[in-house]
Amino acid sequence: MKYLFTLIVAGILFTGCKNEGKNNDAENKLNENPYGKEKNVLEADSASIDIKPISHATAAVNWSDATFYIDPVGGAEAFEGIEDPDFVLITDIHGDHMSIETLEALSLEGAYIIVPQAVRDKMPDEMKDIVRVLENGATTRVLEFYIEAIPMYNLPEDPEAYHPKGRGNGYVVERNGQRLYIAGDTENIPEMKELENIEIALIPMNLPYTMTVEEAADGVLAFAPKKVIPYHFRGQDGFADVDKFKELVNESNKDIEVEMLEWYPDSEQE
Repeated sequence: MKYLFTLIVAGILFTGCKNEGKNNDAENKLNENPYGKEKNVLEADSASIDIKPISHATAAVNWSDATFYIDPVGGAEAFEGIEDPDFVLITDIHGDHMSIETLEALSLEGAYIIVPQAVRDKMPDEMKDIVRVLENGATTRVLEFYIEAIPMYNLPEDPEAYHPKGRGNGYVVERNGQRLYIAGDTENIPEMKELENIEIALIPMNLPYTMTVEEAADGVLAFAPKKVIPYHFRGQDGFADVDKFKELVNESNKDIEVEMLEWYPDSEQE
Protein backbone atom coordinates (compact mmCIF):
# COMPACT_ATOMS: atom_id res chain seq x y z
CA MET A 1 0.00 0.00 0.00
CA LYS A 2 2.84 2.36 0.89
CA TYR A 3 4.45 1.61 -2.48
CA LEU A 4 1.18 2.32 -4.30
CA PHE A 5 0.79 5.61 -2.44
CA THR A 6 4.31 6.62 -3.44
CA LEU A 7 3.58 5.89 -7.09
CA ILE A 8 0.41 8.00 -6.98
CA VAL A 9 2.22 10.97 -5.43
CA ALA A 10 5.04 10.66 -7.95
CA GLY A 11 2.51 10.59 -10.80
CA ILE A 12 0.79 13.74 -9.53
CA LEU A 13 4.11 15.57 -9.22
CA PHE A 14 5.20 14.46 -12.70
CA THR A 15 1.89 15.60 -14.23
CA GLY A 16 2.10 18.94 -12.45
CA CYS A 17 5.68 19.50 -13.62
CA LYS A 18 4.71 18.50 -17.15
CA ASN A 19 1.77 20.92 -17.24
CA GLU A 20 3.91 23.68 -15.79
CA GLY A 21 6.44 22.98 -18.50
CA LYS A 22 3.73 23.27 -21.15
CA ASN A 23 2.58 26.60 -19.73
CA ASN A 24 6.14 27.91 -19.67
CA ASP A 25 6.70 26.69 -23.22
CA ALA A 26 3.56 28.49 -24.40
CA GLU A 27 4.62 31.71 -22.70
CA ASN A 28 8.12 31.48 -24.10
CA LYS A 29 6.77 30.83 -27.60
CA LEU A 30 4.57 33.92 -27.36
CA ASN A 31 7.46 36.14 -26.32
CA GLU A 32 10.32 34.66 -28.32
CA ASN A 33 12.21 36.84 -30.77
CA PRO A 34 11.37 35.49 -34.26
CA TYR A 35 14.25 37.32 -35.92
CA GLY A 36 17.17 35.11 -34.85
CA LYS A 37 18.43 32.75 -37.54
CA GLU A 38 17.41 29.66 -35.58
CA LYS A 39 14.05 30.99 -34.41
CA ASN A 40 12.68 32.47 -37.60
CA VAL A 41 10.61 29.41 -38.46
CA LEU A 42 7.27 31.05 -39.17
CA GLU A 43 5.51 29.59 -42.20
CA ALA A 44 5.35 31.61 -45.39
CA ASP A 45 2.26 33.76 -45.86
CA SER A 46 0.86 34.84 -49.23
CA ALA A 47 -1.34 37.59 -47.77
CA SER A 48 -1.00 40.88 -49.63
CA ILE A 49 0.57 43.91 -47.99
CA ASP A 50 -1.20 47.00 -49.29
CA ILE A 51 0.55 50.27 -48.47
CA LYS A 52 -1.54 53.41 -48.90
CA PRO A 53 0.61 56.56 -48.87
CA ILE A 54 -0.87 59.51 -47.02
CA SER A 55 1.98 62.03 -47.20
CA HIS A 56 5.78 62.10 -46.96
CA ALA A 57 6.38 59.56 -44.13
CA THR A 58 2.76 58.78 -43.28
CA ALA A 59 0.98 55.66 -44.49
CA ALA A 60 -1.77 53.18 -43.73
CA VAL A 61 -0.99 49.49 -44.21
CA ASN A 62 -3.62 46.82 -44.83
CA TRP A 63 -2.13 43.41 -44.21
CA SER A 64 -4.52 40.48 -44.39
CA ASP A 65 -7.32 41.34 -41.95
CA ALA A 66 -5.33 43.97 -40.01
CA THR A 67 -4.64 47.68 -40.49
CA PHE A 68 -1.89 49.78 -38.97
CA TYR A 69 -0.70 53.35 -39.39
CA ILE A 70 2.86 54.59 -39.82
CA ASP A 71 3.69 58.03 -38.37
CA PRO A 72 0.13 59.42 -38.59
CA VAL A 73 0.05 63.17 -39.20
CA GLY A 74 -2.37 65.43 -41.07
CA GLY A 75 -5.41 65.14 -38.79
CA ALA A 76 -8.25 62.65 -38.88
CA GLU A 77 -9.27 63.91 -42.33
CA ALA A 78 -6.10 62.44 -43.80
CA PHE A 79 -7.41 58.98 -42.88
CA GLU A 80 -11.00 59.36 -44.04
CA GLY A 81 -12.28 56.18 -45.64
CA ILE A 82 -9.47 54.10 -44.10
CA GLU A 83 -10.15 51.45 -41.48
CA ASP A 84 -9.27 52.29 -37.89
CA PRO A 85 -5.84 50.95 -36.91
CA ASP A 86 -5.15 47.83 -34.90
CA PHE A 87 -1.86 49.45 -33.93
CA VAL A 88 0.24 52.52 -34.73
CA LEU A 89 3.98 52.83 -35.30
CA ILE A 90 5.77 56.12 -34.60
CA THR A 91 9.43 56.47 -35.50
CA ASP A 92 10.57 59.82 -34.07
CA ILE A 93 9.69 63.10 -32.39
CA HIS A 94 9.78 65.40 -35.42
CA GLY A 95 6.54 66.92 -36.66
CA ASP A 96 6.48 64.95 -39.92
CA HIS A 97 6.40 61.72 -37.86
CA MET A 98 4.66 62.56 -34.59
CA SER A 99 1.43 64.55 -34.26
CA ILE A 100 -0.38 64.47 -30.92
CA GLU A 101 -3.30 66.36 -32.48
CA THR A 102 -3.72 63.66 -35.11
CA LEU A 103 -3.49 60.85 -32.55
CA GLU A 104 -6.12 62.55 -30.38
CA ALA A 105 -8.43 62.92 -33.38
CA LEU A 106 -8.16 59.29 -34.53
CA SER A 107 -10.25 56.39 -33.26
CA LEU A 108 -7.69 54.33 -31.35
CA GLU A 109 -9.96 52.20 -29.19
CA GLY A 110 -8.28 48.85 -28.63
CA ALA A 111 -5.14 49.93 -30.50
CA TYR A 112 -1.59 50.08 -29.19
CA ILE A 113 0.90 52.79 -30.15
CA ILE A 114 4.46 51.51 -30.57
CA VAL A 115 7.06 54.23 -29.96
CA PRO A 116 10.62 54.96 -28.86
CA GLN A 117 11.04 56.43 -25.37
CA ALA A 118 11.65 59.94 -26.73
CA VAL A 119 8.18 59.92 -28.31
CA ARG A 120 6.48 58.59 -25.18
CA ASP A 121 8.09 61.39 -23.17
CA LYS A 122 6.20 63.93 -25.29
CA MET A 123 2.80 62.22 -25.14
CA PRO A 124 -0.02 63.31 -22.81
CA ASP A 125 -0.59 61.19 -19.71
CA GLU A 126 -4.01 59.99 -20.89
CA MET A 127 -2.39 58.28 -23.89
CA LYS A 128 0.40 56.52 -22.07
CA ASP A 129 -1.75 53.51 -21.12
CA ILE A 130 -1.94 52.45 -24.78
CA VAL A 131 1.74 53.06 -25.51
CA ARG A 132 4.38 50.36 -25.77
CA VAL A 133 7.97 51.60 -25.70
CA LEU A 134 10.58 49.74 -27.76
CA GLU A 135 14.27 50.46 -27.53
CA ASN A 136 16.51 49.75 -30.53
CA GLY A 137 16.75 45.98 -30.90
CA ALA A 138 13.70 45.17 -28.75
CA THR A 139 10.64 43.29 -29.99
CA THR A 140 6.97 43.09 -29.14
CA ARG A 141 3.93 41.22 -30.42
CA VAL A 142 0.57 42.69 -31.41
CA LEU A 143 -2.07 40.29 -32.71
CA GLU A 144 -0.16 37.98 -35.09
CA PHE A 145 2.54 40.56 -35.80
CA TYR A 146 6.05 40.62 -34.40
CA ILE A 147 7.55 44.12 -34.34
CA GLU A 148 11.26 44.77 -33.95
CA ALA A 149 12.74 48.23 -33.38
CA ILE A 150 15.65 48.85 -35.77
CA PRO A 151 18.15 51.68 -35.15
CA MET A 152 17.80 54.77 -37.35
CA TYR A 153 20.36 57.56 -37.26
CA ASN A 154 22.62 59.93 -39.17
CA LEU A 155 26.25 59.27 -40.10
CA PRO A 156 28.71 60.01 -38.74
CA GLU A 157 27.18 59.39 -35.32
CA ASP A 158 26.76 62.67 -33.47
CA PRO A 159 24.55 63.54 -30.46
CA GLU A 160 23.80 66.86 -32.19
CA ALA A 161 22.71 65.27 -35.48
CA TYR A 162 19.16 65.58 -36.82
CA HIS A 163 18.71 61.93 -35.79
CA PRO A 164 21.13 60.70 -33.13
CA LYS A 165 21.50 56.96 -32.63
CA GLY A 166 19.12 55.52 -30.04
CA ARG A 167 16.43 58.22 -30.13
CA GLY A 168 14.24 56.97 -32.96
CA ASN A 169 13.11 53.60 -34.30
CA GLY A 170 12.85 52.05 -37.70
CA TYR A 171 10.72 48.90 -37.60
CA VAL A 172 10.59 45.42 -39.05
CA VAL A 173 7.02 44.10 -38.95
CA GLU A 174 6.69 40.36 -39.48
CA ARG A 175 3.70 38.10 -39.88
CA ASN A 176 3.96 34.46 -40.92
CA GLY A 177 7.33 34.86 -42.54
CA GLN A 178 6.64 38.08 -44.46
CA ARG A 179 8.74 41.03 -43.32
CA LEU A 180 8.12 44.73 -43.93
CA TYR A 181 10.93 47.19 -43.15
CA ILE A 182 10.08 50.81 -42.33
CA ALA A 183 13.41 52.60 -42.25
CA GLY A 184 12.40 55.90 -40.65
CA ASP A 185 14.85 58.81 -40.85
CA THR A 186 18.11 56.97 -41.33
CA GLU A 187 21.24 56.94 -43.40
CA ASN A 188 22.99 53.94 -44.93
CA ILE A 189 23.74 52.35 -41.56
CA PRO A 190 25.19 48.87 -40.89
CA GLU A 191 22.01 47.71 -39.15
CA MET A 192 20.03 48.32 -42.34
CA LYS A 193 22.57 46.58 -44.57
CA GLU A 194 22.49 43.49 -42.34
CA LEU A 195 18.73 42.92 -42.66
CA GLU A 196 17.57 39.64 -44.18
CA ASN A 197 14.45 38.26 -45.88
CA ILE A 198 12.67 41.59 -46.34
CA GLU A 199 9.57 41.47 -48.54
CA ILE A 200 9.04 45.25 -48.79
CA ALA A 201 11.22 48.14 -47.65
CA LEU A 202 10.26 51.80 -47.23
CA ILE A 203 13.48 53.79 -47.72
CA PRO A 204 14.01 57.57 -47.21
CA MET A 205 16.32 59.72 -49.32
CA ASN A 206 16.40 63.44 -48.69
CA LEU A 207 19.12 65.87 -47.69
CA PRO A 208 20.18 67.01 -45.20
CA TYR A 209 17.92 64.82 -43.06
CA THR A 210 18.59 61.28 -44.29
CA MET A 211 20.76 60.22 -47.26
CA THR A 212 21.43 60.67 -50.96
CA VAL A 213 19.85 58.45 -53.61
CA GLU A 214 23.29 56.86 -54.15
CA GLU A 215 23.59 55.97 -50.47
CA ALA A 216 20.03 54.68 -50.40
CA ALA A 217 20.69 52.48 -53.42
CA ASP A 218 23.88 51.12 -51.86
CA GLY A 219 22.02 50.17 -48.69
CA VAL A 220 19.15 48.53 -50.56
CA LEU A 221 21.53 46.50 -52.73
CA ALA A 222 23.22 45.23 -49.56
CA PHE A 223 20.10 43.66 -48.01
CA ALA A 224 18.21 43.09 -51.28
CA PRO A 225 14.50 43.27 -50.41
CA LYS A 226 12.04 41.82 -52.90
CA LYS A 227 10.49 45.27 -53.30
CA VAL A 228 11.61 48.75 -52.29
CA ILE A 229 9.42 51.84 -52.11
CA PRO A 230 11.04 55.29 -51.89
CA TYR A 231 9.34 57.53 -49.34
CA HIS A 232 10.26 60.58 -47.29
CA PHE A 233 12.11 62.09 -50.28
CA ARG A 234 11.33 65.80 -50.00
CA GLY A 235 14.33 67.75 -48.68
CA GLN A 236 15.48 71.34 -48.32
CA ASP A 237 16.15 71.63 -52.06
CA GLY A 238 13.02 69.89 -53.31
CA PHE A 239 12.47 66.26 -54.18
CA ALA A 240 15.17 63.61 -54.42
CA ASP A 241 15.66 61.98 -57.83
CA VAL A 242 13.80 58.74 -57.15
CA ASP A 243 14.03 57.75 -60.82
CA LYS A 244 17.81 57.79 -60.50
CA PHE A 245 17.48 55.67 -57.36
CA LYS A 246 15.49 53.11 -59.32
CA GLU A 247 18.06 53.13 -62.11
CA LEU A 248 20.96 52.59 -59.69
CA VAL A 249 19.21 49.70 -57.96
CA ASN A 250 18.16 47.89 -61.10
CA GLU A 251 21.50 48.37 -62.85
CA SER A 252 23.01 46.13 -60.17
CA ASN A 253 20.04 43.92 -59.28
CA LYS A 254 17.13 43.55 -61.69
CA ASP A 255 15.34 41.25 -59.26
CA ILE A 256 14.56 44.06 -56.82
CA GLU A 257 11.26 45.70 -57.73
CA VAL A 258 11.26 49.47 -57.24
CA GLU A 259 7.71 50.74 -56.81
CA MET A 260 6.79 54.42 -56.93
CA LEU A 261 3.83 55.59 -54.85
CA GLU A 262 2.27 59.03 -54.68
CA TRP A 263 3.52 60.48 -51.40
CA TYR A 264 3.05 64.14 -52.40
CA PRO A 265 -0.33 64.34 -54.14
CA ASP A 266 -0.61 68.12 -53.77
CA SER A 267 2.85 68.88 -55.16
CA GLU A 268 4.52 68.45 -58.50
CA GLN A 269 7.52 66.22 -57.88
CA GLU A 270 10.68 67.50 -59.50
